[in-house]
Amino acid sequence: MSTDEIFERYLQRAITEINDLWREIRSAAGDGGYPVVGSGHPLADIFLVKYGPQLAEAQEGVAFHGRAGDAIKKSLQRLNVELMAVYGTNCLKFAGQKPDQASSMLTRELHIVQPKLLVVMGDDTLRFVNELDFPLSDPLEPRPGEIQRFTPTIDAVVVPDIDASLDEQERKTEFWNAFKALGPWWAELPPY
Repeated sequence: MSTDEIFERYLQRAITEINDLWREIRSAAGDGGYPVVGSGHPLADIFLVKYGPQLAEAQEGVAFHGRAGDAIKKSLQRLNVELMAVYGTNCLKFAGQKPDQASSMLTRELHIVQPKLLVVMGDDTLRFVNELDFPLSDPLEPRPGEIQRFTPTIDAVVVPDIDASLDEQERKTEFWNAFKALGPWWAELPPY
């Protein structure tokens, strides 16, 4: 079996598992819950996570839709990071979701995607990720822009909350100064 065939099998499994998770999220949210599912490549190298969905995301049902998504895309392009190498999601998948259910769903997403870099956006997200009890994980420190070890196979970087960083220049600068750590990390990633 060739490397391409192996990758294709992993990709098909990831697509199936992510679709199963999305169906569970929609079911758990109920009729009026406005579920928001992750977006991006199901085997992405970079996994973006922020705490909760904003109005545009809830309206579309997709994480990183709207202003935050546009800002992230521009930032990734500026860093020469391939958009197809990124997956984005929220800790909370819908309004009123219980934290233990949300933790379970985020843990499953991380297991499915198997990223190489976890980008943790904001203090609430940092607390949430540190409480996941993810296998072999180290607690992440609130050190914006510093690449840290999350697990033996996943690095992490903490950045300010993108949603809170869009309106004031000082906050945009703080976000960019932390987020730009993705550029050198991506440049050092070996090609497939």
